[in-house]
Amino acid sequence: MTIKQTPMIQAVDVWKNFGNLDVLKGIDLEVAPGEVACLIGPSGSGKSTLLRCVNHLEKVNAGRLYVDGELIGYHERDGVLHEMSERDAAKQRRDIGMVFQNFNLFGHRTVLDNIIEAPVHVKGQPVDQAKARAMELLDMVGLASKADAYPIQLSGGQQQRVAIARAVAMDPKLMLFDEPTSALDPELVGEVLRVMRDLADGGMTMLVVTHELAFAREVADKVAFMDGGQIVEYGTPQEVLDHPQHERTRAFVSTLF
Repeated sequence: MTIKQTPMIQAVDVWKNFGNLDVLKGIDLEVAPGEVACLIGPSGSGKSTLLRCVNHLEKVNAGRLYVDGELIGYHERDGVLHEMSERDAAKQRRDIGMVFQNFNLFGHRTVLDNIIEAPVHVKGQPVDQAKARAMELLDMVGLASKADAYPIQLSGGQQQRVAIARAVAMDPKLMLFDEPTSALDPELVGEVLRVMRDLADGGMTMLVVTHELAFAREVADKVAFMDGGQIVEYGTPQEVLDHPQHERTRAFVSTLF
């Protein structure tokens, strides 16, 4: 008898609107533990909104989102959803790392202090333990020599690698990436994608909004093409990128390859 594995991410008929604008229109999505799923599609298709709904930075208007079997952002009683307190939602986010387009580092703190901030003050780790882990992560992203530097002294690619290390320092079960290379000069993109490949190789579950189709083809287990607030196609990179079934997907992919 095969035991069905609990998805790391499960979206069930998720809707999100801003005023009269429906941004997500009935999204269904599953990502298994250890998988890398990439969200691709034109600007305004709902990719970043879906990503932000996964950790309740945006509130869904209908449907349900689960991470590792746990309903995100709401308690359900007798079939009715009641929004969690911000404190409870923040507890859920401890297990979900997120890397934004624009780094979001604390400019007045060193690289090392940026990384230990949340483990010490949110998870209560001893400072020495947090520092030791931070140095391991800085070594992983190739920046051990920059521990005492300030963000302004780093390139964009270096700042993004620090942001990744900071997110991983919380030992999340899931990593979300919102176009992590879009704000970088082209020559710096590769160093960030290398770190993301290393995370994927280590078994981290990742949901990535990206325009880097070569990265999606190489690293992703699944690719979702989104357009108009819907998932038009979802499958392996070979299925979606090399043999798309929908004309809209074919047109989009052809402009980027």
